[in-house]
Amino acid sequence: MEKNNATSLGYFILLGFSDKPQLEVILFVVVLISYLLTLLGNTAIILLSYLDPKLHTPMYFFLTNLSFLDLCFTTSIVPQLLWNLNGPSKTITTIGCIIQLYVSLSLGSTECVLLTIMAFDRYVAVCRPLNYTAIMHPSFCKSLAGIAWLSGVGNTLIQSTITLQLPRCGHHHLHHFLCEMPAMIKLACVDIHANEVQLFVATLVLLLFPMALILVSYGLIVRAVIKIKSVQAWRKALGT
Repeated sequence: MEKNNATSLGYFILLGFSDKPQLEVILFVVVLISYLLTLLGNTAIILLSYLDPKLHTPMYFFLTNLSFLDLCFTTSIVPQLLWNLNGPSKTITTIGCIIQLYVSLSLGSTECVLLTIMAFDRYVAVCRPLNYTAIMHPSFCKSLAGIAWLSGVGNTLIQSTITLQLPRCGHHHLHHFLCEMPAMIKLACVDIHANEVQLFVATLVLLLFPMALILVSYGLIVRAVIKIKSVQAWRKALGT
């Protein structure tokens, strides 16, 4: 089968907002301000968590990981987006697109797992306060963070590699403002049903399943808080 012509051309064309040129200046300003605030806020969180010994706790350890993830994720997307919004060129090099695909998917997958871990941390803190220190000791927290990062890297190595192997038959117009999985799959000139099923399963495992666990964790936290307040109200009533 013929090699991907998009790869031989050396670039992809991101069509994202090209049909709304009147909005590009506004979007550029909004995205730039949001990006700068993201850099400032997440950098401040990381520095404060590192410099203040009082913040050397599991919650801030995971929050630091989340802030670092957010920094890397936005940096893998926003600079290229700003470049495209600021001029007539809507292209991204093939190498840049591949890097963006691998990095953004890896960090996005890692964030889903990390948010689940953070919900578990809060569940232990509220529902098992006497055992919190024993359960969430530093080595266990590092292991959980490592699992999150490894799951993200493993997912992108599988999903992105399979997607990039699909023949595109010269198609290199991406109907998106970044190189992301569904848009890349749609460029294929072969049956993509199996790839869509694979993407759905990966989404189910790394997005919907963690979301369900997060909801369960915070549901248990809310129930525990309500129970504590009910006991306090009952004791207060007895005292009066």
